[in-house]
Amino acid sequence: MSKQRVREQFGANAAAYVASPTHAQGASLARLVELAQPRPAWRVLDVATAAGHTALAFAPHVAAVIGLDLTAQMLPLAAGLAVERGAANAGFAVGDVDDLPFGAGAFDLVTCRIAPHHFADIDRFLAEAARVLPPGGLLAVVDNIVPGSRLRGKRADRQREAGEYVNAFEKLRDPSHVRCLSEEEWLDALAAAGLVVEARETLDKRLTFETWAARHTPLMQTRLRAMLLQAPEAARAFLDPRVAGVTTFRLREGLFIARRGA
Repeated sequence: MSKQRVREQFGANAAAYVASPTHAQGASLARLVELAQPRPAWRVLDVATAAGHTALAFAPHVAAVIGLDLTAQMLPLAAGLAVERGAANAGFAVGDVDDLPFGAGAFDLVTCRIAPHHFADIDRFLAEAARVLPPGGLLAVVDNIVPGSRLRGKRADRQREAGEYVNAFEKLRDPSHVRCLSEEEWLDALAAAGLVVEARETLDKRLTFETWAARHTPLMQTRLRAMLLQAPEAARAFLDPRVAGVTTFRLREGLFIARRGA
């Protein structure tokens, strides 16, 4: 999907991100702040800020925070939330994750939460994040992760196939979805960018299928439900669908705190 189509899609759904429980709350938001241990003098950049929830979670703890997003329609909503919460040290700007409009070493902390699976080039994002950090600066990132394995053999193959299936499931629902990485892939990518992982966690979240698929036609909802309930064994074990009045399933987030080397 082109960046223009991404802008159009997210612009059309911008208001939904203000109230989205996954983005506005979620266990990983508080945990990200806790593990990053922000300091009062820090300048923070929140990449792909959307409605600004992550930026505003850090704002009370730092000197200044800038929320950056490709979609201009998101920013007035984020600015409005900042006013509601009295976050006078929060600002918002349009910008591209592939070419951050800031100088080298401009920020003490770069954050990004539940967005990298929309990025066409994770390595480019990590290189840019590292560039705008000084030596010793921190990257704090959360994103959905999928099964995967560096190993060989049938069991490892099944894990990789499960990861591909979960990504296909996500992409059918949201064409702007590019790819969720496995935890192992995140670790490799962070190391390649010169970022040393200091903390990592996984957090499970259960979603209600009917809410998750509500934007779609009944026909598409039927396709998505079938894909969920008829998933191959390894993918089904990961998604853990349950039907009891409503249908729920599990996704998993990976949280990584990494420090730029000297």
